[in-house]
Amino acid sequence: MEKHVDRNVWVKAALAIGLCGMALYVGLGAQGQAAPRYKYDPDWPKPIPNKWKIGGVTGLAVDKDDNVWVYNRPNDLTNLELEAELQISDCCARPPSMIHIDKSGTVIGSFDAPQGHGMAIDSKGFAYLGQSTVRKYDTRTGMLVGEVPHTPELESGASFGPQTIPTRTPGVGGQGPVAGFLPQPPGAARGRGGNAANPNAQAAARQEFRKKYPPTTPMIVGGIEEIRLDEPANEMYVADNYLGGRVMVFDMNTFAFKRGWGAYGHTLSEISILESDRDFVGGAPPKEFKAHLTLNFSSDGLVYAADRAAERIHVTTKAGKFVREFMLSPPGTKHAEGSDRGAAGGVAFSPDKAQKYLYISDIKNNTIWFLNREDGKVLGRLGSMGESGGQFFGLHMIASDSRGYIYTGEVFAGQRVQRFVPSDSPRGKLLDQLSRVQ
Repeated sequence: MEKHVDRNVWVKAALAIGLCGMALYVGLGAQGQAAPRYKYDPDWPKPIPNKWKIGGVTGLAVDKDDNVWVYNRPNDLTNLELEAELQISDCCARPPSMIHIDKSGTVIGSFDAPQGHGMAIDSKGFAYLGQSTVRKYDTRTGMLVGEVPHTPELESGASFGPQTIPTRTPGVGGQGPVAGFLPQPPGAARGRGGNAANPNAQAAARQEFRKKYPPTTPMIVGGIEEIRLDEPANEMYVADNYLGGRVMVFDMNTFAFKRGWGAYGHTLSEISILESDRDFVGGAPPKEFKAHLTLNFSSDGLVYAADRAAERIHVTTKAGKFVREFMLSPPGTKHAEGSDRGAAGGVAFSPDKAQKYLYISDIKNNTIWFLNREDGKVLGRLGSMGESGGQFFGLHMIASDSRGYIYTGEVFAGQRVQRFVPSDSPRGKLLDQLSRVQ
């Protein structure tokens, strides 16, 4: 097992915010390298039409034309944010869950679908949405055209069934995007995943379910965290959150299962069903993926699986052979017990041919880390916690286009998308000049 861990290069400085809300990167430099430099673009997106207010962003994808699809949660909105539906305020109304934004920032399309987590867009105009399983939609019509098989039951004891858009009463929203994440009074049931009155009975039921549906089960068993498409190979990579995370590969057309693996390249048959194998042991990371697994693959055929709760990235081949591990836990920070809000969130790549840099979204520290892809060393960061343009409050999703522009999507109180452009690009130079105007 090869590990590349260098904690001495972590950033300790906060992000400087320039004039006009322009965000500047904080670079460290490693072995003479410097991180990419980016500017926050305040003119993207343009005002969203129809008085829509975006909910928490759970999917973000750039299509073949460098336009952006945003998959959001309309149910995150509260009564206060839906008063336009009652014509008592200018703001706001529920949006469709899928919104299409062009390079200029203008909304050019949309369709509504059950909300979920994870999303990809192919070159033919089909969307693959994570809705407990992966469902394929025609973006031109919003029609469902297929789905990946899922077990008939869930680990929680519930039955798996088709997801639908709930009946919505105008002006009536929910408790908001953070209610399920807030600490509960002692003895109260927990919002995310629940907490059985008898923990021993819950653990026993979990083990029985895992024996019934072992790690080798060739279909989705849990829920979806990430979807990525390898169109030349006609393959779809899916992060199924069962057992802390499994990388599952399916045929893009037939949805037939092809292969899968877990942490350290474990074959599916090698993945442990024991909860203890998903815990830190002293300073040693878990033997299996811990929680909230996302992934992306590079142009040279390597898969980067980010195990957010364990604050690490595993690099494998597309066949699942383990290559290396990058740890992403800053010194002096602790792993929050029972939380999956770690530093290793979404994965994107720099636009150069060699894809020299990894861009990692960090929901815990609300920043983007720039890593040297070869050895995982941190070179710098972009953004900090806050609500101003160029800052983040619930940094969740990250994507990049062919020009190297970075797009981000936020949950919690953020609920927005933002764009950052390379400082040396024509757009970046223009923004720099504008920021200097007194």
